[in-house]
Amino acid sequence: MSTVAAEGEDLKTPSSPTGRNTGRPRPLPHALLPAAGATLLAAAGALVAVGCFLGLYIRPTSDDWCAAWKTRDLGVLGITADFYTTQNGRVANAFLSGLLYSGGPAGTKLLPTLIAVSLTAALVLLGRRLLRTLGHAPPLLLLTACALALQALLYYAGTRSYQVLLWAPATISHTLPSVIGLWALLLALATVSHPRRAVRTAGFAGALLIGFALGTLSEPFALVSGLLAALTAVLCLPRLRLAPTWRPFTWCLLWCTGLACGLAVLYTSPGARWRRAQQPEKPPMLSTAELRATYEDWLHMWDTVTGQWAYLAAAAAGLLLGLAATLRTPRTRPRPRTRTRPRPGPGPGPGRATRAALLLLPLPVVVLGSFAVAAGLRSGYGPTGWTYARTWTSYLLPMELALCGYGVLLGTWAGPRLAARGPAGPGAPAAATTAALCLTVASMASLVPALQQLTTTTVTRSVAWDAQNARIRAEAARGATDVGYRPLPIANLAEPFFTSDYRRDWVAACVSRWYDVDRIHRR
Repeated sequence: MSTVAAEGEDLKTPSSPTGRNTGRPRPLPHALLPAAGATLLAAAGALVAVGCFLGLYIRPTSDDWCAAWKTRDLGVLGITADFYTTQNGRVANAFLSGLLYSGGPAGTKLLPTLIAVSLTAALVLLGRRLLRTLGHAPPLLLLTACALALQALLYYAGTRSYQVLLWAPATISHTLPSVIGLWALLLALATVSHPRRAVRTAGFAGALLIGFALGTLSEPFALVSGLLAALTAVLCLPRLRLAPTWRPFTWCLLWCTGLACGLAVLYTSPGARWRRAQQPEKPPMLSTAELRATYEDWLHMWDTVTGQWAYLAAAAAGLLLGLAATLRTPRTRPRPRTRTRPRPGPGPGPGRATRAALLLLPLPVVVLGSFAVAAGLRSGYGPTGWTYARTWTSYLLPMELALCGYGVLLGTWAGPRLAARGPAGPGAPAAATTAALCLTVASMASLVPALQQLTTTTVTRSVAWDAQNARIRAEAARGATDVGYRPLPIANLAEPFFTSDYRRDWVAACVSRWYDVDRIHRR
């Protein structure tokens, strides 16, 4: 941002001797863009930093108990085999869980920070590519601020903030796949058009292997990313002239193949068959009644999402980024015409219909992807499955990226037009930039009450959990085989005694195994 002042000189509007404006853009105040970037960075960064800090107060609950004792007693490969044979078939999920819990409490406490850092880096790199494709120099400060703003929305704008960011089983299943998917997209952009064949081959192999791993990690993300890759592959057919070669199509095809193979391994696993056997008989998913019920669940999901106006911050942040990138970039003067014969171009570009389809690509991905998630939740959890909002991350992040991308396109289109208005609108660029900043910051501020409640709940529970943990360990050390446990519920997650039938209380069984006692009773 240190170049803003110098660039501003190129944007000044010279006047003719008669005082008439020549139509060149007027400059923004030199401090406006750096101040806007710093303000948004501080607001969004503070929200994300609080979430990372809360990682220090994470304590086991629900699935944590089972994953912790299985990793301790069976090892990483043992818990992976257990998931495949007796749980749900998610072998990549189990392997990552084993790695995380093998480090003890430190793994779960560091996971939120690792996710935030890796997601920020991926979003910044993608933003740089987008702005350079549009012909603008990317402002790093605002890019980082927008990346943090999108994360704050992802973590706190929904109804299950604790599960999305702080509960390791959910973050591994539904938040981490999106991070991996973004890095896979960066891998595709870096390798598909690389001049070296070995690099392209490594990129294709990476698409297949990463897709397979994600297919056994998260079914909702596999459905959404597979839909995105399939639609992109159609647009990348050389006949449509969007991609000059078959390489992008091949990459998308390999990605979908990997996902399909992973889902097949998951679906045919003994653990998945056992899990389906525990569910009551239901009508076929494609029956009229089930499709109608799934549609109603889908409407419930979107009613919840559209009721949160804070998501407008994604579009506002993109608009701010587009305006900043346009107004800080010097306008290139057209070269004088010469009589030299022009060089032949690479051929006709994509048609208008192809460009429109590319621009509208996020819409079917988000709409159809969210419907696929609703169908999967209803199939796995029944009529209340749509309330498992931790799974919505698979389509909420693409929705936020689409809103931000459309905002960037609007900003890059409107920026030069606002700046060229001259005396008719001397403060138009500054006013548009300030308005976009205010809307984004106001949306960030609306997340603060929910974050305050999350902080209070998490810290209070950690204090009570530590005291109870010390007491139970002391009793177990003295030889007790039946210890008292007081449930400490948080974020609608299961705790011991969630059911009146102790034989079906799997949480209590895992707590007993973790403390090496025979039984626990309600305290």
